Amino acid sequence: MNTEGTGTPDAHATTRATDPVPHPAGPPPSARPAVPPAPTHAPTTGPTLTEWLRTPRNADGPGVWSYGHVPRPAEEPETVPGRQLVSGAVISLLTALLIWSLCWNGYISFWLWPLFWFTPESWREDGGNMAYVWVSYLYYGLFALLLAVAFGRMGRWAEVVRRYLLPRPRPAGPVPDPRTEPGSAADPAQWPELRGAGQAEAAVRLAEEARSGRMNDVDYARIRRAWQSVQADPSRLSAFTDTVLRNGAAACTHPSGARDLPVRAAVHDLRARQVRLGTVHPGERNPYARRGTGLALDPELLGTSLVAVGPPGTGKTRSLVRPVVESLALQALAGQAAVIAVAAAGAQLGPDEAYDVVIKLGDPASAYDLDLYGGTTDPDEAAAVLAEGFVGDLPDVDSRRAATALAQLLGPFRGAYGRFPSVPELRELLDGVPTALAALRGALDDGTQYALQRELDARARQSGTPGDPGIALADRVALLDRPAFASFFDTSGSARPFSLRSLEHPLRVRIDLPERGHAEASRMLARLVLAQFTASAAHRADRSLFACLVLDDATRAITAETVRGIQRLRSAHAGAVITLRSLDDVPENLHAALLGAVGCRMAFSGVTTWDGKRFAEAWGTEWVETRDVTSRTVFADQPLTRALHVFRRIVTGKAVTTDAITVRKVERERWSASELAHSVPAGHAVLSLTTVRGEHAPPLLVDLRS
Repeated sequence: MNTEGTGTPDAHATTRATDPVPHPAGPPPSARPAVPPAPTHAPTTGPTLTEWLRTPRNADGPGVWSYGHVPRPAEEPETVPGRQLVSGAVISLLTALLIWSLCWNGYISFWLWPLFWFTPESWREDGGNMAYVWVSYLYYGLFALLLAVAFGRMGRWAEVVRRYLLPRPRPAGPVPDPRTEPGSAADPAQWPELRGAGQAEAAVRLAEEARSGRMNDVDYARIRRAWQSVQADPSRLSAFTDTVLRNGAAACTHPSGARDLPVRAAVHDLRARQVRLGTVHPGERNPYARRGTGLALDPELLGTSLVAVGPPGTGKTRSLVRPVVESLALQALAGQAAVIAVAAAGAQLGPDEAYDVVIKLGDPASAYDLDLYGGTTDPDEAAAVLAEGFVGDLPDVDSRRAATALAQLLGPFRGAYGRFPSVPELRELLDGVPTALAALRGALDDGTQYALQRELDARARQSGTPGDPGIALADRVALLDRPAFASFFDTSGSARPFSLRSLEHPLRVRIDLPERGHAEASRMLARLVLAQFTASAAHRADRSLFACLVLDDATRAITAETVRGIQRLRSAHAGAVITLRSLDDVPENLHAALLGAVGCRMAFSGVTTWDGKRFAEAWGTEWVETRDVTSRTVFADQPLTRALHVFRRIVTGKAVTTDAITVRKVERERWSASELAHSVPAGHAVLSLTTVRGEHAPPLLVDLRS
């Protein structure tokens, strides 16, 4: 339900404020009614909350926009072409008139035999018998009606009248569900769940809030989510009832206090947790049951993760990333999800007020910092994630050896100082600066840290040897040891670092990457955030919230380990949305693995044939029915027939032929690489969907502009 709008001041109120002073005979100025203040927003458009709640939802397939959806037949009904329909109706009408004329004028006499059989002969001898006159005219009418019915069925007169003479029927709307009608026991606007549990007073309060307009769709979804938690833990019932009776629609609010987003750019249905992306194209490339229906995404689909590929300018951010982030942010306000949006600084992902945490890496004005170690206290776990983020894209560096090298430094440092090293300190240790290593060794020289000292000695022996990953790690850490990042990645506890360990809370987080001035560092940070997310989401203790990472432009962020991590998200009630300009931004050996690891694949218009080939292989083939038409020239033997053929060739310019039609089933690609590269219109995309339960929809051509 879209309740956003922008308005202008009330022009009428402005005019009244500038009226001249009334005549002295009237009431004094102090007695005049005060002019109401000008409204700050436009009137609410669209359905009210109660209408929105009572609208039926019909989801008859993955990705169907269920709000008010009317299911369509599985197969297209047979329709006669207009030219054939009209010509058939005209020919049948002329034939019926010809037969009637022949009968009426006596050229055909047997049509009167039934009349003679069933009437007395005396009636016919007496020409003035009125009974015979009435019976005769009744018989003429019945015979004419019989002709009309017979030839009308052959000529499809009813279809002609329905298609061309009667007004076009309006599209059928959703069939109201009698169970959700006002006053019914299951009316969702009356909160039957609370009434059934004996909380009639709370249900009456919430119903009044919805009827008066003080409740919005976010409030409804949030309070319903809170009620579900009460059903899971009955000890919360009294607290829930008290806060509902006290605060009404503002009960159980998000920790930020927000009850809606500052602005909405997409159409949402929080009751079904869906966001509408567009409309399935009505062309023949799509199944008939899905043509013209709305297409939407929800956590059931995003839980299998999504990869979208399209060149710059095709609308990946506007048509996919922004609506998905907005939907998940609304669900976070309702206590249902946690979203991490990662994009380049300046990406249009909504205002800062729409998020709880905004991390602007490289911007000194940023109020939050990013925890480089993902909030963990285990040196081995931190080393594994850091190694994946720092050197996971380097084919010549083994991530496992890099993780071992980092663990040989992080463990001793944490044992000595109780924290992990900052970026400058980590760079010095990886570079093997003697003073830094000596200081760390001195901090461990208390006679009780023998294991950590051995780790440090092992790192000192391996440093500088051929194949040592420390050199590559030091080079990558140097990308963060820049003046622009001097106030970031602090480990002393003086900053406000955000850790991806917070995914157990309904957070809205946006991370802005400094793509313009630090492109290489931005790619490394995106890879690090993706590695931290896959590790943190899979190890959450509470998985009731749906956690989603939306990574806009994952160039060089995909590694073999992150692909395996994305596969594990499905069972952890989490997912990832990843956009790419081209599959070439991913190592070639990971193309098939990436498309196989996700359940939803999206190809925007303008992809190359090389990218289209990978999508075509992922979508596979299907059995289709083909018709082969073979034309053969007809040679006439009879002189009259030959003359007719000559006359037809002169008139039409074509020889008389006969067609032989062969129907067979063949296996073909659902979408070929060439079709994806050249047949997808601008503003469209081809999207295949899979739910976490295994239901799937074939690749659909979707109009993202409607």
